[in-house]
Amino acid sequence: MNVVDALVVLTALLAVTLGVGGFVQWRQGRPQRQIPNEVVDPQRLGAERLGDTATLLQFSTELCARCPGVHRSLSSLADGREGVLHLDVDLTHRPDIAKHFQILQTPTTLILDGDGTIQTRFGGVPNRHVVELELSRLTGGSARV
Repeated sequence: MNVVDALVVLTALLAVTLGVGGFVQWRQGRPQRQIPNEVVDPQRLGAERLGDTATLLQFSTELCARCPGVHRSLSSLADGREGVLHLDVDLTHRPDIAKHFQILQTPTTLILDGDGTIQTRFGGVPNRHVVELELSRLTGGSARV
């Protein structure tokens, strides 16, 4: 292989790597709604109950740098809406839960309806406005801008 061929191969690998990285970055924080209808049992998560109208279920780990900020944001959203509860589950010592919910990154946030059915999933840091819109969709309220 000569130098020109090697440079072409390296350039192609770099382009593919940048493309995949860009796609992954683009998907971060975007809602996903193609979710099987699973009802979450709060006792399995170590919680007493779920929210009456919606639950913001956050999965975190001890070493997650972005999780405390997401925790503050989701807590303030839940506190500002009646019937909405924020649960933060630390997966550091609970690989069974991470495997069950297919958590590949933290933070990951699930929005559950009043029955505990998963409605929306966010990988990475969710956009606060998008979470408000999703909550409005579930609770029948209006989003705060």
